[in-house]
Amino acid sequence: MKEFEFYKNLTDEEKRHILNNSKYIEIEKNFTLFNQGDICRDILFLEEGSVELLIYADVGEVIPLYEIKKGEQCIVNVSSTISNTPAIATAQTTTQIKGWLIPAKIVQELMINSPTYQQYIFSLFSVKFTALTTLIEDIKFKRLDSRIISLLKKENNDIIKITHEEIASKLGTSRVVVSRVLKELENKEIVKLHRKKIELLK
Repeated sequence: MKEFEFYKNLTDEEKRHILNNSKYIEIEKNFTLFNQGDICRDILFLEEGSVELLIYADVGEVIPLYEIKKGEQCIVNVSSTISNTPAIATAQTTTQIKGWLIPAKIVQELMINSPTYQQYIFSLFSVKFTALTTLIEDIKFKRLDSRIISLLKKENNDIIKITHEEIASKLGTSRVVVSRVLKELENKEIVKLHRKKIELLK
């Protein structure tokens, strides 16, 4: 729990109450924590590792929403648990994770009684909604070639170890489309394609 800033500011009684009612977990990579449409019964406090939130469209496409890392909670998880409504996305571990599962009742008590936790939750929602707004803008307004280049440049390296399938998954499109766009970028001498690697030339 020490990874969470708000936890440090709780009273000793609040800390004991959380720990006495929580369950410590360790889960392997590529494990589905909950599926789109499930109603979550507990909230994950992620202490180590990362989890990706994905929306599965009716046409079979997968749209990545955002990633949560240590010291964070998932707003989809929180919303589903607190409101007892179906989750709007699927949560899958991208690494091995460690954390705590907290029952809805305990989190509801925190939200009512702890201003520190309230502030944490509101700031978390603000950050994640900003990320979702950026995603919507990218999908609606930016060309796929620009989105691919932006994704590659985030790695801060001239040679990026990544497959076409991985790019497609991150950008919510198909591998075939990504391969076609990358070939066009290679013809323009913007990238050079290697096996499971892409080299940025510009």
